[in-house]
Amino acid sequence: MLNRTLPPEFKTIESIEVLQANSSKLNNGIPVYSVNSGSQEITKIELIFKAGMFYQDQALVASATNNLLEAGTKTYTANQLSDQIDYYGSFFECSVGQDYASIALFSLNRYLSESLHFVEDILKNPIFPQEELDIYLSNKKQKYLVNSQKVNVLARRRFSELLFGEKHPYGIDVKTEDFDKVSRETILAFYKKYYHSGNCTIVVSGSLPPNIQDILNTHFGQEAWGQAGKVEKAMPPLTPTTQRQTIVKKDDAIQSAIRIGRILFNKTHPDYFKFQVLNTILGGYFGSRLMANIREDKGYTYGIGSGLASLVNSGYFYISAEVGAYVTKDALKEIYKEIALLREELVSEEELETVRNYILGQFLRSVDGPFALADKFKAIWEFGLGYDYFDAYFHAVKTITPEEIKALANKYLQEKDLIECVAGNPS
Repeated sequence: MLNRTLPPEFKTIESIEVLQANSSKLNNGIPVYSVNSGSQEITKIELIFKAGMFYQDQALVASATNNLLEAGTKTYTANQLSDQIDYYGSFFECSVGQDYASIALFSLNRYLSESLHFVEDILKNPIFPQEELDIYLSNKKQKYLVNSQKVNVLARRRFSELLFGEKHPYGIDVKTEDFDKVSRETILAFYKKYYHSGNCTIVVSGSLPPNIQDILNTHFGQEAWGQAGKVEKAMPPLTPTTQRQTIVKKDDAIQSAIRIGRILFNKTHPDYFKFQVLNTILGGYFGSRLMANIREDKGYTYGIGSGLASLVNSGYFYISAEVGAYVTKDALKEIYKEIALLREELVSEEELETVRNYILGQFLRSVDGPFALADKFKAIWEFGLGYDYFDAYFHAVKTITPEEIKALANKYLQEKDLIECVAGNPS
């Protein structure tokens, strides 16, 4: 009988096997990556385009285009599309990020082709009705104005501008007047430039039907569709602020939102893996030093964290927190104190081993199931990396030393290199 008075035996993770995606192409050349796994007869099909915010020439265009794809086609109204997809027990969603935009369908295998009929129409024949655009912009503007009263939103917006520059695609902050500049013609032009077979990649995952390739060919691979053309955009120059400290004043705020960070690198950089270990120690999990000090010991915040954001054309390190306005200066002092300790003192082997096991445990959880495995694939595909990336990551986490962590902190976390942005009414 199981003795529940004894804790389970502790085991270290020695290796992790990641099921790899298979690659193929449709008849018209669209690349397809498939993860065939799982026991439930459900398939996710995601069509991905280089059509994120990096590619827009004015604010809001990328997100408006992506979100309004399902607002009606030449054949069906928005309600008809929604009703028909629901009828087959399927789920459809659009998403847009800094670099990529996508549309995805979750469907029972038995109704996959029927559901894809409507996804195909959404993708190939959207009409972007003016009335739907007006409603979308009105709702987005109202939400924007409400969020503009929140210090964490104000800090996030300004921090991006400070990091990349106000005119850089990664740094552009939406302004109130931008909502009045978006036109149906602008959206149509963006759609035609980026939503076509020459700019499309398909990722399918789940317990895939044997004829999945034929189904995809029927709907998306028979011939080139859209105004196919080469999609390129040069990386604009970064123009980060030379001002180390910035305050976004909000007189009635009872909290301050803090953002501290700097331009760094993405996951293609050789220091990325080991810096992730450093970041986890500092603020990357609930047991981090920042949490232990500023939440648990000082009680200045409900939560504080740090991260390393990886973008296709750049990357950045950040620390974020919301603290009481009256303890803003004290919180900042403690944040810089924890960074200085990483530069000056070696991390103990005990703390390092705890963080190693946490990182590897989180990785193990993140490859559980076909959809998660597909997300893991996309995380390397976006950067032109292969599956050996995960082996290198595993090796770096297992072998990093306290001396290497201290050297990384001294190389990348000097206080003079960090940009600080505080939104609120700090005292």
